[in-house]
Amino acid sequence: MENIFTDEYFMKKAMQEAEAAYAEGEIPVGAVIVVDNKVIARSHNLTEMLHDVTAHAEMQSITAAAHFIGGKYLKGCTLYVTLEPCQMCAGALYWSQISKIVYGADDDHRGYRVMGGKLHPKTEIVSGVMGEEAGALMKRFFAERRK
Repeated sequence: MENIFTDEYFMKKAMQEAEAAYAEGEIPVGAVIVVDNKVIARSHNLTEMLHDVTAHAEMQSITAAAHFIGGKYLKGCTLYVTLEPCQMCAGALYWSQISKIVYGADDDHRGYRVMGGKLHPKTEIVSGVMGEEAGALMKRFFAERRK
C-alpha cells in the first residue's frame, strides 16, 4: 500500500493555509506542524489582523504545537511552510529544537539563509517542495498590491 503521507501531501495543507492568508489580505504564507503523520498545528500569517509583526505562520504554528504537545520542544515534529523562514522564525525554530523543516519557495530577500539566521544543527532541512506553486502565490499577491 502506498504511503500518502509525503512531504507534498503535507505541503498541500500548508498551501491551503497560505490561500486562507491570501483571501484575508495577509502575505500568503501557510504552515502546518506534523508528528507521526498527524497535523497538530496549522496557521497562516496574521500580522495584519493582529497588528503584530511577530504573527508569522511559523510562530503561530510553533505556539499551537507546543500547546498540543504540552511542552516547548518540538522534537519528532516536522514544520511544513510555504516560504523559507525569516531569521526571527528560524530563531524560534532553533529554540524549539524541531526535528525537520520542509519549505516551499526560497526567500532570497528576507529568508534566514541570506539574513544570517541559524537553525538547530540537528534540524533536517528540505527545500523546494511545491516551491513553484508557493512562489507563484506570493508573486500574484504582491502584483495585485502594486496595481
